[in-house]
Amino acid sequence: MSALILIPARLEATRLPGKPLADIHGVPMIVHVWRRAIAANAGHVVVATDSADVRDAVTAHGGAVAMTRSDHQTGSDRIFEALTALDPARRYDRIVNLQGDLPTIDPVLVTACLAPLADPSVDIATLAAEITVAEERTNPNVVKVVATPTGPAHLRALYFTRATAPSGDGPLYHHIGIYAYRRTALERFVALKPSPLEKREKLEQLRALEAGMRIDVAIVDTVPLGVDTPADLERARALLRG
Repeated sequence: MSALILIPARLEATRLPGKPLADIHGVPMIVHVWRRAIAANAGHVVVATDSADVRDAVTAHGGAVAMTRSDHQTGSDRIFEALTALDPARRYDRIVNLQGDLPTIDPVLVTACLAPLADPSVDIATLAAEITVAEERTNPNVVKVVATPTGPAHLRALYFTRATAPSGDGPLYHHIGIYAYRRTALERFVALKPSPLEKREKLEQLRALEAGMRIDVAIVDTVPLGVDTPADLERARALLRG
């Protein structure tokens, strides 16, 4: 099985305009993410963008870029366009959607995300970490995965929610928004219309569950820093200093 790691990047972030090009110690953020994806040694890595500035920043550091349309509503749609253009011969059967705002991500998480696809009944794989900070249990910005164990550090997702769930005693899991798709699953997913629960929770992965697709979850020990605000950017700079 061959993997293609695609990193969607757009400049129009509302809370941090120009986010992919934000400077972190002389290197644009998107290049930090690309370098960490390369370090995972899990497959071919390409940045998918509609921005010539992002393209130029990545190629200046030796990276590969696929140019896409500017009207995509989701990263999934953007990576699907890039996949179609890059691989008409269908050499790649596993596709990773790696967010472009994770400059401190541990490369091992990319490999961990691909692991559940070893089971041919799994359509989509993703990651989660056990919540250890009490405030995160009730924070709607921390997406929780409700899932049933299927093996050591391995869950089958039943639902994703911004609410505190499930109730009762036991761990809660913080969903990490990195996805590995079987190619046929990505093709099916992007052809579906947004689903009722997806629109209600504002969580795109619910579209797959509502359509009967199987999402499995690898449990990992760390949650990567997602850079959405100027404060997040300063945290990333501190983490990557030196």
